[in-house]
Amino acid sequence: MTTDATDTNAPREPYGSPETVRRPAGRRTGVTIAAAVALTATLALLPLSRDSRTHDGRESREVAAEAAPEAAAAPECDEPERSLRPSSADGPSIDRIKARGDLIVGIDQNSFRWGYRDPASSTIEGFDIDLARAIADDILGSPDNIIFRAIPTNQRVGALENETVDLVVRTMTINCARIEQVAFSTAYFQAGQQVLAPKDSDITGYDESLSGKRVCSAEGSTAYDQLAENSFGATFKDEGDDTDRDEDKLTVPNQLDCLVRLQMGEVDAVVTDNALAAGQAAQDPAVELVGEPFTEEYYGVAAKLGNDDLVRRVNQVLVEYRAGGADSPWMKSYKKWLEAGLPGITAPPAAKYKD
Repeated sequence: MTTDATDTNAPREPYGSPETVRRPAGRRTGVTIAAAVALTATLALLPLSRDSRTHDGRESREVAAEAAPEAAAAPECDEPERSLRPSSADGPSIDRIKARGDLIVGIDQNSFRWGYRDPASSTIEGFDIDLARAIADDILGSPDNIIFRAIPTNQRVGALENETVDLVVRTMTINCARIEQVAFSTAYFQAGQQVLAPKDSDITGYDESLSGKRVCSAEGSTAYDQLAENSFGATFKDEGDDTDRDEDKLTVPNQLDCLVRLQMGEVDAVVTDNALAAGQAAQDPAVELVGEPFTEEYYGVAAKLGNDDLVRRVNQVLVEYRAGGADSPWMKSYKKWLEAGLPGITAPPAAKYKD
């Protein structure tokens, strides 16, 4: 029997512990962060499993370092968050998971309050983790029948295509390009892109105040797509982007790396989901969200294209996860992890289904 992912006796992957990060002269110091010191902890896939091997004792496979090519958007895509109607029926994907005995989920281990490794207990916790465990509980009868694998932002699609994971639960935005690459559940959270900057900065938001500034975003993220569309004169690309010469300074594999770059004075601002940025502002009191969210987007649980039975099963779990009003599992998880940084949310986004 392998040990559970959260067993403190299991081999530990690198993670950040609370620590003070010194800024260069002219920047605020005394920054307390939970994970940012592990700057390149997840540049390659880190298999966060019950031990360092898969369920049958073989070494875990790593996802290819290259992100999957961006697919062209569908000709008509007004509401990409519409998904398959829910069902509790089994199918080929569910049967494989049951035969294995574990649900393998791609997650983040460095996004405070969403998916992160608690430095004190070494457990993986957060809003996304609660949902992943609820799915495992429904399919396999226990929230502990789960294997977590940490995946960089730019490897989420590849991890599904390579079948390294069954699902990705990692603040993944549903959009028209991605629904050509992966199959999404209904939306489980609404977010928006926003700017994160030091409190002593003259940046006021996603506007002309970014002109001449160095702005960081994660490779393969919707933030990068927005900057590519309109950067307001900011520098946001590395000279060697998409080549072996990529220095990962302005475009980075993991969004948390942007916070580290900001703390080190190597960039002037970060563009990311406000849901993630709120957690980073909680980690570092010297930074703050500025301006207003300038997009509206939804997070979904992602599966490999064609695994319709698994998507329908996840949607059934989400029906029950949303139910119960203020006492729903969704609201309880929100209040525990996110309310302090994202107050005022009274309900999850409503499910939308395909005709």
